[in-house]
Amino acid sequence: MQYKVLVVDDSTFFRKRVADFLEQDPGLTVVGQARNGQEAIDMAASLNPDVITMDVEMPVMDGITAVKKIMAQKPVPILMFSSLTHDGAEATLNALDAGALDFLPKKFEDIARERAEAISLLQQRVKALARRRGFSRPVAPRPAARSSVSTAPAPKAPTPAPAAPAPLKSGSGKRYAVLAIGASTGGPVALQTVLTALPASFPYPIFLIQHMPGTFTSAFASRMNNLCKINVKEAENGETARPGWAYLAPGGKQMLFEGTSRAPRIRIVEDKDQSNITYKPSVDLSFASLARIYGGDVLAVILTGMGADGREGARSLKSRGATIWAQDEKTCVVYGMPQAVAAAGISSQSMALGDIAANIKTEMSVSG
Repeated sequence: MQYKVLVVDDSTFFRKRVADFLEQDPGLTVVGQARNGQEAIDMAASLNPDVITMDVEMPVMDGITAVKKIMAQKPVPILMFSSLTHDGAEATLNALDAGALDFLPKKFEDIARERAEAISLLQQRVKALARRRGFSRPVAPRPAARSSVSTAPAPKAPTPAPAAPAPLKSGSGKRYAVLAIGASTGGPVALQTVLTALPASFPYPIFLIQHMPGTFTSAFASRMNNLCKINVKEAENGETARPGWAYLAPGGKQMLFEGTSRAPRIRIVEDKDQSNITYKPSVDLSFASLARIYGGDVLAVILTGMGADGREGARSLKSRGATIWAQDEKTCVVYGMPQAVAAAGISSQSMALGDIAANIKTEMSVSG
């Protein structure tokens, strides 16, 4: 099957470059090139593309406004191109809130180590979104207005004691001490959907592993902290995990754990000696590290994403008695990571995104 792509960017050079890269794949054809958001809206209506690649900053109409209008009129999967800056991160997160499904760095040398690898990744991401044509996902909660961004948010409630409580029996009778969530493509909105539904009194640490560039994770953690009742922050090396706090793995690094389940310490490593690891952060590495600290006292959830990251880490957790859940195919932007754990028989349940938070509260005996 051949998928139709509309390329949107105010740079003639970049439009041609993206179009050339995409059309190297026989399954993709570029049906149009738009110079601004208004042209994108008009061409989306007339050309009926399967996917749109969209720049953020353009004359006449910017990419975020165009995304909102396209999603309101005739929804199409949209992949944003973003600069790897703090402002670029904020704009990209706004575009995801508006309805875009995925993003990539605009500089292809930031995507991968080699040109051929970068081209292949772009093609794979576009085809993955094209297969979800007609997909309808929940709208992300809108962030509260704020005058500044803090990467070290103040707690919303009195700071809990550093040590985690002893594992509590769940609604099913199982004991838990921690919640861990892994995600990739479509993950930012999925994480918002889950975490905004958790109460401020959530009695466990939460560890989040989202495939995301290093310049994005601090902005995303700050945004989530504004939206959620729980506290959310980018994880820092050496800190002790606390109940009621969610720790987001920094992009470009690995989040590991040491100590004991009563006083778990976070280790953030550069991962220079693990060039064979595709994802930084890696769900597999974080989950396997959690298994060594917490054993089976873990509820782990695999959300939407390409590939199979998380499968082997979830396998390690399950071998120690942990509970593994997967997001279902219908509500995933890309049913890759959840499918990998489900097909391997590792996850015990697959569930709709909108049900996950309620099920977490029931399973972990959390009120509120």
